[in-house]
Amino acid sequence: MEVTTENDALFRLRRGVMELYISDHPLDCLTCSANGNCELQDQAGRVGLREVRYADGQNHLQEATDTSNPYFAYDPSKCIVCSRCVRACSDIQGTYALTTTERGFDSRIAAAGGEDFMSSECVSCGACVAACPTAALMEKSVIEMGQPQRSVTTTCAYCGVGCSLNAELQGEKVIRMVPDLNGGANHGHACVKGRFAWGYATHADRITTPMIRSSIRDPWREVSWEEAIAHTASELRRLQEKYGAESIGSITSSRCSNEETYLVQKLTRAAFGVNNVDTCARVCHSPTGYGLKQTLGESAGTQDFDSVMQADVIMVIGANPTDGHPVFGSRMKQRLRQGAKLIVADPRAIDLVDTPHVRATHHLKLLPGTNVALINALAHVVVTEGLVDEDFIVDRREAEAFNKWRTFIADPRHSPEATASVTGVPADEVRAAARLYATGGNAAIYYGLGVTEHSQGSTMVMGIANLAMATGNIGRPGVGVNPLRGQNNVQGSCDMGSFPHELPGYRHVSDVATRELFESVWGVPLSDEPGLRIPNMFDAAIAGSFKGLYVQGEDIAQSDPNTGHVTHALESLECLVVQDLFLNETAKFAHVFLPGASFLEKDGTFTNAERRISRIRKVMRPLAVYADWEVTQMLSNALGSPMHYSHPSEIMDEIARLTPTFHDVSYAKLDRLGSVQWPCNAAHPDGTPTMHVTEFVRGKGRFMLTEYVATDERVNRRFPLLLTTGRILSQYNVGAQTRRTANNAWHPEDILELHPVDAEDRGIRDGDWVGVQSRAGEPVLRARISERMQPGVVYTTFHWPGSGANVVTTENSDWATNCPEYKVTAVQLSRVEQPSTWQKQFAQFSEEQMKLLKQEPAGASV
Repeated sequence: MEVTTENDALFRLRRGVMELYISDHPLDCLTCSANGNCELQDQAGRVGLREVRYADGQNHLQEATDTSNPYFAYDPSKCIVCSRCVRACSDIQGTYALTTTERGFDSRIAAAGGEDFMSSECVSCGACVAACPTAALMEKSVIEMGQPQRSVTTTCAYCGVGCSLNAELQGEKVIRMVPDLNGGANHGHACVKGRFAWGYATHADRITTPMIRSSIRDPWREVSWEEAIAHTASELRRLQEKYGAESIGSITSSRCSNEETYLVQKLTRAAFGVNNVDTCARVCHSPTGYGLKQTLGESAGTQDFDSVMQADVIMVIGANPTDGHPVFGSRMKQRLRQGAKLIVADPRAIDLVDTPHVRATHHLKLLPGTNVALINALAHVVVTEGLVDEDFIVDRREAEAFNKWRTFIADPRHSPEATASVTGVPADEVRAAARLYATGGNAAIYYGLGVTEHSQGSTMVMGIANLAMATGNIGRPGVGVNPLRGQNNVQGSCDMGSFPHELPGYRHVSDVATRELFESVWGVPLSDEPGLRIPNMFDAAIAGSFKGLYVQGEDIAQSDPNTGHVTHALESLECLVVQDLFLNETAKFAHVFLPGASFLEKDGTFTNAERRISRIRKVMRPLAVYADWEVTQMLSNALGSPMHYSHPSEIMDEIARLTPTFHDVSYAKLDRLGSVQWPCNAAHPDGTPTMHVTEFVRGKGRFMLTEYVATDERVNRRFPLLLTTGRILSQYNVGAQTRRTANNAWHPEDILELHPVDAEDRGIRDGDWVGVQSRAGEPVLRARISERMQPGVVYTTFHWPGSGANVVTTENSDWATNCPEYKVTAVQLSRVEQPSTWQKQFAQFSEEQMKLLKQEPAGASV
């Protein structure tokens, strides 16, 4: 076939089409926000169009601009109805929120389900804005400030997808974020958070000067960095001299880079001389690390995100990808629209269950806390109906462990019929789902915090691995066990040795050879005794033996369970050091505040949920002078444990020397390849998209017995409902970042969802204030009556500190890792007219702390 793309006839046609376009288009190029970056303008120049022959006639030039969306505007007078935005919304995002209305001259782009973009089904991912060839869809930041002048590629600092973004700037001012087409995790797509919610980095609430005080009732005193570091080091030394070496510890951040996390655990082990270091993964995905290590031999997911496009059956357990991991959720929806079958196991009807374009084949609407009973029932069907992949099993399993598991799981007590009364899922639905998973082709499991944040979180992770191994769904594209990590660097913070029992690379502190390797590089002896976990730190603080804590980039006063217990522990500390962007809820109990740096202000790497290591690059100088890694280094030097890194690349070089799975990782390689997935070493120099291909990391896969043990948190006459928690698309984690952006337009408060039956029984109407009482506490939330819930189960998010969502959660935790049981809390609801006692006390304390932030300390010079 011979195709002609350029000749005189085509040129005249193109010029004629462009002339028609321009006849109904504003001729304001010099003042247009797209000037210099407009495909329509470029094409007009390419065909040599200088004037339009057509006389004035009917046009769309006076149509009003839709400015309802806080981040972008739609100007229909500049729209050429090319429908690129429509295709982007459907083909890339999968929301189908845009459509073309009318015909001919009256054709217009319209947002479905509302009168404007804000009231429509649009999720503000920005795919339409990126696709628009004119200024019809344009970021408000560009309209206000003009076109950017340069671009720096970095990595999003929100969820565990790890989207690659191009920060487009004027000087050091960010004008917009554009998803990178070469991004290995996102392929040019983004969500409302990564694309638009970056304004928190320069928000007025940022604290950029170090502060110290003697008591949490005292005003803060601004000091120099030198004084702040010297004071902190002096206090930590004083506490160890008075109370013993084990009296202090640290908490690393899953929002910070790999290099920064590595330095905090090094500081703790080398300068503090203890292993009292933990991370927020303790309260989210620590069961993933334990469960996958026991069964497969590695504490991470098995696939890359692209693998989902080869899946024939997708099982989503305890996760809500379209809200929590929206870019991957869009990718998953693409595959489902192509014909893959979907199984959802969730107490709540998440978006994937039933939409006009995606529908689950099976929704296993289990009761919170019964995950293990359900996974055992699914495995029981596989074993008793002869659906085990015997060839895979012969080659890949530990024989004795598998035989014990096979006998265990075949017991009739694990059958769908026997477990139906526990899980609430009909037996025939469980059997059908198990058969589909085992026989439907490539089957992949994706799971989230609805799996791990349970008293049997580790057991459930092992149960998922058992099921995948039994059916041979491991070791190739389209299958696997895939944890959807919550924060941007949860995987990385675990990799870097943030747990009190493990050095970087998941090697136990008691291993002599590993310890000697680190000692030879760090130049100090290391303790072989595991340190305190976060819950142990709290208990020891209240008991009086734990006195000092360095917290980098985490807000444990809001994110950890049983808020009253946490704040009691923080009040018991003699020296709490918080390093953060804002005076968060934890910092209100601090004695030292060290300003942090946002992801825009530093170099480093993040590791996402698919083990992908990606660069973050500094696009602006740190507002507080130093990046977080530099602050940790200064503190270590002040404590007499020398660190002399001049750039994060040198820290990565040390990580690579000491960590087998990172041996071949370097900034030069990351810059050349864009990103790599560990293991990246001599055997896999360009990384490892799919793990366990020919053998498991541990050699043979180990099947674990997964006995279902009911949680201690039970409903009764006093607390007859079960509360479970989750996230929403527009907000992120504790909300410290997103609450300081226009994302509040979508979610200005945490809401309690409940079924109409439960609402009617209690006289609750939609929008009422509702007291949520548990054994631990009672906050007040606004009610939303929704059939997404099942009777007996209620749901809320935890993005706003004043909501007190974690006031009600108890101290129940996973048996192996102490991961809190956020997903199962017995509660009772009642209509109320005012905030709870805790909320009143919280508001009063917060107001006092904000006053102390602004108040001059006694004796300060004016």
